[in-house]
Amino acid sequence: MQNTRAYTIVLFLLLGATVAAWLLNISLGSVNIPFEEVLAVLFSSEADSTNWHYIIMEYRLPKAFTSILVGSGLAVSGMLMQTLFRNPLAGPYVLGLSSGASLGVALVLMGATIFGGVAGGIVFSQWGVVIASSLGSLLVLMAVMLASVKLKDTMAILIIGLMFASLTSAVVSVLAYFSPAAQLQQYVFWSYGSVGDLSWNELGILSLFWLFGVMIALFSIKNLNSLLLGEQYARSLGMNIGRNRTVLIISTSILAGSITAFAGPVAFVGMAVPHLIRQVIPVNDHRILLPAVIFGGAILMLLCDTVAQMPGSDYTLPINAVTSLVGAPVVIWLLVRKRKFLF
Repeated sequence: MQNTRAYTIVLFLLLGATVAAWLLNISLGSVNIPFEEVLAVLFSSEADSTNWHYIIMEYRLPKAFTSILVGSGLAVSGMLMQTLFRNPLAGPYVLGLSSGASLGVALVLMGATIFGGVAGGIVFSQWGVVIASSLGSLLVLMAVMLASVKLKDTMAILIIGLMFASLTSAVVSVLAYFSPAAQLQQYVFWSYGSVGDLSWNELGILSLFWLFGVMIALFSIKNLNSLLLGEQYARSLGMNIGRNRTVLIISTSILAGSITAFAGPVAFVGMAVPHLIRQVIPVNDHRILLPAVIFGGAILMLLCDTVAQMPGSDYTLPINAVTSLVGAPVVIWLLVRKRKFLF
């Protein structure tokens, strides 16, 4: 009972930290806006400057909500993969979804020299990159799902996902080698990841995918707890390993695939956040771990995006660089200090 009360308090503290990180993210940027003006725009829709109102409502607010969805979605999918494969190095892109999305985008952005006007026409479409990324992820997902039906060994599926990632990366390398500098630069910029390019309509679509993927994870909590004790124990409890594995892969694919389609391949967050949360809440019960991971992913992504904006400067750092530079040393230090993984 005391542990349950302590975990509840920690979850409320994480919720408060999420709100604080959200306000910090909205308040800081290249344009200096007084905090009281930020609060006025958020809660009364009034501000002394029309420009401030536009910056907050049309740029900073969508960017902050995108950061929450991206960070929490990747953290949940990373937790699912780490539990499924019982591998602390597993992440949301371990099945090759990011590589498949990268291949789809590469074919559009760098394939103009091969496919001519068809690829060029798609590039200038508003949804061109999103559709290409989604189709690439979908193709890899279908291949992995087909393999999961044929194979009984979960680790074999992990290896197949890594092989698909290597295969698609090789095709992207060939396209990059033959692409002009301008097209290669477009692809490189996309690969940096970004949470500041979504409109409210695109954010709404991403929110639906996020909600669907998280709901599947919520309904899988009991099976996730069983998997922690091993597949044999889970079978003894009557769990259908193959069906549960498929459900977890689908949930991860929805979350990671949609996030990659709209925000690019954001690195590090999905693998690191579950470990960071386990240092704060040393428990493997997914009823507690899942909401904690959602808050932790949102906090980390909001803070990383705030740093990437370089407040007071006109420059913006690549979000992938910041997530790795800020988080990787912290995780290394925590894991070395702990000296074991909670699996």
